[in-house]
Amino acid sequence: MKKNSLLLVVDVQNDFCPNGALAVRGGDEIVPLVNKLAREHEHVVLTQDWHPADHSSFASQHPGHAVFSQIEMPYGPQTLWPDHCVSGTKGAEFHKDLDAPHAELIIRKGFRKAIDSYSAFFENDHKTPTGLDGYLKARELTKVTIVGLAFDYCVRYSAEDAHARGFDVEVIEAATRAIDLNGSAAATKLSFAERGITLK
Repeated sequence: MKKNSLLLVVDVQNDFCPNGALAVRGGDEIVPLVNKLAREHEHVVLTQDWHPADHSSFASQHPGHAVFSQIEMPYGPQTLWPDHCVSGTKGAEFHKDLDAPHAELIIRKGFRKAIDSYSAFFENDHKTPTGLDGYLKARELTKVTIVGLAFDYCVRYSAEDAHARGFDVEVIEAATRAIDLNGSAAATKLSFAERGITLK
């Protein structure tokens, strides 16, 4: 049982799995490995995308703009997504086979209408914290192992932010899947290599 490290399970939710509103190819395939890793870690935190129905990152809120197009928001470029993980809906629920009953914390992100949130540490303005940094430091956890969905968005930005906050970070590639929008999966691997984030 790994005591000084945290397993961060990112957004293993129905809408990111096959037949979901923003399905990641093979998203459900990672669940058995995620469950195995959870059993090996004393400390587990889950993140959960939790959007209002009129969230500003939804293409439906921007007439004339297509899904996966990009617009400029006050905090920078924003990809427009299909409506997904709307709070209280089936799509926002965790995958039924996800099994981490000892998880200590669920961090809900993206619940502020005007700003999207990929990272488990900060909103997309890179300033508004979720509190995870303080939570980890208060428990003297030094390593963060990251799994979940999607590799090239919420996993990527969580890993980069964890690394920037001084944690030892590894991402378990077999326990992630990518959206791969315009080469985003390759860009993520390059970013990890440049930063020294371990990809196992």
